[in-house]
Amino acid sequence: MKDFLKVTAAVVCGFLIVTVIMLMLGFGFLGALLAAGSSAPVLPKSGVLRIDMSEFTLAEQSREAGAFSAIGGGPSNSTIGIWDAVQAVNAAAADPAVKYIYLRTDGSMSGASAVEEFRAALERFRQTSGKAVVSYVEMPTSGSYYLASVADKVYMTAHEGATTMVNGVSSQMLFIGDLLDRLGVNVQLIRHGKYKSAGEMFTRSSGSPENREQYQRIVDSIWETFAAGIAESRNLEVDELNAAVDGLKLNSPQDFVDCGLVDELLTTEGLKDQLAVLALADDFDDVDMISFPDYVAARQPVSKASKEIAVIYAEGNIVDGADKTDVAGDRFAQIIADVRADSTVKAVVLRVNSPGGSVLASEKIKSELDLLKQTKPLVASYGDYAASGGYWISANCDRIYSDATTLTGSIGVFGMVPDFSGTANDVLHINIESVSSNRHGDMYGGMRAFDQAEYDYMLESIESIYDRFTSIVSDARSMPVETVDAIGQGRVWTGTDAAVIQLVDEIGGLEAAVAYAASAAGDPVLSNWRVNAYPKPMSQMEELLSFFGAEASAAVSGKNDLVGGAQAVVDELGDLSRPRVLARMDTELRIR
Repeated sequence: MKDFLKVTAAVVCGFLIVTVIMLMLGFGFLGALLAAGSSAPVLPKSGVLRIDMSEFTLAEQSREAGAFSAIGGGPSNSTIGIWDAVQAVNAAAADPAVKYIYLRTDGSMSGASAVEEFRAALERFRQTSGKAVVSYVEMPTSGSYYLASVADKVYMTAHEGATTMVNGVSSQMLFIGDLLDRLGVNVQLIRHGKYKSAGEMFTRSSGSPENREQYQRIVDSIWETFAAGIAESRNLEVDELNAAVDGLKLNSPQDFVDCGLVDELLTTEGLKDQLAVLALADDFDDVDMISFPDYVAARQPVSKASKEIAVIYAEGNIVDGADKTDVAGDRFAQIIADVRADSTVKAVVLRVNSPGGSVLASEKIKSELDLLKQTKPLVASYGDYAASGGYWISANCDRIYSDATTLTGSIGVFGMVPDFSGTANDVLHINIESVSSNRHGDMYGGMRAFDQAEYDYMLESIESIYDRFTSIVSDARSMPVETVDAIGQGRVWTGTDAAVIQLVDEIGGLEAAVAYAASAAGDPVLSNWRVNAYPKPMSQMEELLSFFGAEASAAVSGKNDLVGGAQAVVDELGDLSRPRVLARMDTELRIR
């Protein structure tokens, strides 16, 4: 018995010792991780600002890097907000320590609208500073070359094996109606808007003519923006560029030179020599490279101004509740109310990057924004998406700025109610009987199709919400309801086309929106303002706590297009388990 107690005590003591050691190591790891994320980088006294798009992702807001990558062993790429990125480029223009900008665009994972705003900032850098921007590409895509073409000189690899993908803009539509039929799932789609395509993936095996029409115009419009920028920067005619793209003339690096898209082909050593010459250095080893993420971190402006412009970032799906992810209606309504009550905030910019979502949440957010607008200037700025519910909440702003490549509009409503009776009966051979107190008590039970009265009941709700949507836009944009209905119908427009039909006021990025808000608040000098973001992005510690909690899966990113697309389908199928009425566009629209 004594031996048994000794062994037990030894085991317990050993377990306690190991536990204490693991806790110490864990806290040490977390401390080191957080310390590393908070330390300010030290920049060289002078050098070349290296902007390598594979090292960071342009996003709506800057986020601390490293928490999940350190745990998972993945890459530790930075996430830089478009405001911070643009302000850093502006600072570099006036910074004598920056000799010129060296731009690498291969591997960019940023959205089209973020790239558009960043490219405009680089163009201003060239025009205002007198300094050069030089770019180097190895495997250009349409989007990455669009960004690279802003440079004074565009160089391309002279090495064999480069894969070029400057072939225009495309998007793939996904339809699983046949699959659901085989599984016995009947998705009952009720919608207002012949272009409201978000539910078609569940009900059709191919796109409707209206859906193909809007997708075709979307990709055409985005390519027109890309082509116009490329042609202007390279002193070409758009027709020349289109002839090269349509004729598959951009195959080898030499083809890019022959078509006027690249100035010179360089090997890796040749590139180093050229960068040294541009830096007025004898050797490339004498050229100090300044990492753009480091420059952004080191050049964060610290304003002592007493007046504030608040930028409220509405990024993600609009959802009900107070969740910390996406645009949760209750949480954002409270954020807006707090900003309205803050006397130091003199103007507000609502930055929208959302495909929409819950009608109820959209109404709550809009209600608070309408109250805010009564006391402060309210300006909207659109990112990649400001569609459906995203347009619902922002239509009443004093002025709307949109990127040319933004996807907006989608003024329409749809509802989906699944019927799994075929799955249960024909596939699984399960019989389910419903017992209800009233005639339609089981209409949302998911085990039978609607009868005509129930379909009409749902349609009445959809029509009522659509009428509310069109009246909101009519009042906000000062146009007849009939006009709103004609350009509505669930159709998605690019920012370029939305400006023509007056859904937005001006093509411009976040910086232009902030400048307008400053002027509207009585002081157009931006240096006299503090620009603060709401809500604050999660810190590394919050991300780590979220990682170990129920929200971890929402925080992890980095899927490739194929995996991300498959995951999106799985998520959508999971959502089919409950009836939904949404003001949302098709989030499967991914531009390539």
